[in-house]
Amino acid sequence: MLSFNKIVNKMYKKWWKILFKDDIFEIIDPEKKDKFKSYLNKTIYLLKANKIIITIKPWVYIIPTNEDLNLNIIDLLDKYYLKLLKRYITFYVWNNFYISWKKALEIHMKDYNVPEKIFIVNRNINKRIKVWNYEIIFKTIFGKLNWRKINLYSRFSKYINKKNIEWIYFNISSLELSLLESALIVDNYEGIDFSLLNKALKKYSKILNKKTFYSLWELKFIMSFNRLKEVSKNIDKDLYFIFLDIIKVNGGLFIWEWLRWF
Repeated sequence: MLSFNKIVNKMYKKWWKILFKDDIFEIIDPEKKDKFKSYLNKTIYLLKANKIIITIKPWVYIIPTNEDLNLNIIDLLDKYYLKLLKRYITFYVWNNFYISWKKALEIHMKDYNVPEKIFIVNRNINKRIKVWNYEIIFKTIFGKLNWRKINLYSRFSKYINKKNIEWIYFNISSLELSLLESALIVDNYEGIDFSLLNKALKKYSKILNKKTFYSLWELKFIMSFNRLKEVSKNIDKDLYFIFLDIIKVNGGLFIWEWLRWF
């Protein structure tokens, strides 16, 4: 079993600067033997008392720099949010994910501000993690194809871009997919940000991959295409007629949305 000083030295080598309780246990004893659990709790107490770690929520810690010790918990969380987000993603779904909905489109628009809610689409996990005022929401997505209920992750994973944000890589939905997702209501307490859709279409309408929209049509973004059609009407007529054509292929007007987040 390692001494306290050796534990501290190993912790400072952690690039993430974010630790879960199990990470500290792994350092103390890789085999995680039950007989060392009491020592784990004592070690965590000493680490906090010596300001080597700061608790941001139960069993989740930041390894602060000297400058960090002068920050309040909200500013500290803002500073380390991306590392915390990637740490949670890696822990639960490894690399089988993508950032979805409004935040994905904002990232395409070079807006990297910390969102109150961020949706992480993946194959298997539905989970909400609350960290102070922020929520990390892991979601699975199902739809209907040929009248069968299917998990859509593998199909959507074809439309993923990798983005480097402050030297951390994240998968996000492609520009075309993020537009369609942002035109969906996926949260009962938040509507659609038409201002964001308007800005994104104005900026990127000429470089959007039209074939991608036709491919995604099969996955039943019915209401999204209706909404994007209306937004694009006074922005790009070619894009407007593409959305209109997709709607006509679907049979005209639709009053429900087949895509479901679970």
